Amino acid sequence: MKLSESVKSISYLKANAANLIEDINKNQKTFVITQNGEAKVIVQDIKIYEKTQETLTLLKLIAMTRNKSRAAKGIKETFSDLRNELRNFK
Repeated sequence: MKLSESVKSISYLKANAANLIEDINKNQKTFVITQNGEAKVIVQDIKIYEKTQETLTLLKLIAMTRNKSRAAKGIKETFSDLRNELRNFK
C-alpha cells in the first residue's frame, strides 16, 4: 500500500463516505484522513484491524515468553491467559 494513494481529506470523506467505505471493505484498504492538511485518523477495514490486533497480541506474547525473570510465565500459561483475554474481548 502506497501512503500517497491512501490519503484523503476530511471533506472528501464527508462527500464520499459510502463509496469510500465500500472501497475499503471490498479491497481491504486503509486510508489516512487529513484535516487542515494534517493527518488525523485512519479509516480501515475491520478485518485488517482485527489482523493487526492479533499480530500485536502475538508480538506481546513473544515478548512475554522471552522475559527471563522469575515472574515470567511459561508458554502454556501465557497462551491460556491470552485465550481467556480474547474470549472476554468479544
